[in-house]
Amino acid sequence: MTFDYRVINDVIHSRVRLAIMSYLATARDADFVEMKKALKVSDGNLSTHLKKLADKAYISISKQFVGNKPLTRIRITPEGEAAFRAYVDGLATLIEPARK
Repeated sequence: MTFDYRVINDVIHSRVRLAIMSYLATARDADFVEMKKALKVSDGNLSTHLKKLADKAYISISKQFVGNKPLTRIRITPEGEAAFRAYVDGLATLIEPARK
């Protein structure tokens, strides 16, 4: 095997951020409360990980009010989709020999 493990994306390679990206890869977008419930994380924990993904432009975050309630929407970006696909492909290349 000649796979360089250092190419694994450290931004995505966190349990919570991986869960966020996996969720959004399927759902495309979600509101904050929906994602918090689905991932079973606290507000602060989710916010911290969302910021790291947004700083790399892997997700976009929009905030608005619906009635008097705040609504935060999270959407995967094209850059995020490409990074997530590359991450999944890299992991598959790394672990495939062990599956045989």
